[in-house]
Amino acid sequence: MLNIVLFGPPGAGKGTQAEKLQEKYGILHLSTGEVIRGEIGRGTELGKLAAEQMEGGKLASDELVLGIIAKYIEEHKSAPGVIFDGFPRTLPQAEAFDRMLDEAGTKVTVMLALEVPDEVVTERILTRGKTSGRADDQSIDTIRNRIEVYKKQTAVVADYYKKAGKFRAVDGVGTIDEIFGRLCAAIDALR
Repeated sequence: MLNIVLFGPPGAGKGTQAEKLQEKYGILHLSTGEVIRGEIGRGTELGKLAAEQMEGGKLASDELVLGIIAKYIEEHKSAPGVIFDGFPRTLPQAEAFDRMLDEAGTKVTVMLALEVPDEVVTERILTRGKTSGRADDQSIDTIRNRIEVYKKQTAVVADYYKKAGKFRAVDGVGTIDEIFGRLCAAIDALR
């Protein structure tokens, strides 16, 4: 199984690149944000719980997110691999994720970290906000806060995978195709 943790700050281009990687390598793409928004939109019990937890801009709890991931792994055991986009986002999630994969008889193959300067991700998010309609993509203060939360809470996950020898930094600046080429080169070097 080719299990990729696609990592980087908000606006790094993870979703765009995950779609291209999914197509090239024939593996699944799991965006935890999209799954959670989908559950909320359908009004499921999981969605109601997530909506309550995320009220006021808070993050969904580790327990809730891990439950979503565990369900996904169980339902897709026979997949050739998965791109995990936006997960794990905390050290406890990364540790629990590794245990979960181990129990399923697989493991994280690599963490590909898109490295993009703050000013570039800020501009990308503002541009996306003009077309997406997402309010959180249209406020500079909100964007800066998301970047700071990423640095304080999420960036430590990269250290976890560095220690495991599974971390690969990828320059996330350039055209979509240039960045895609760098990601593919990192994946192909593992095979």
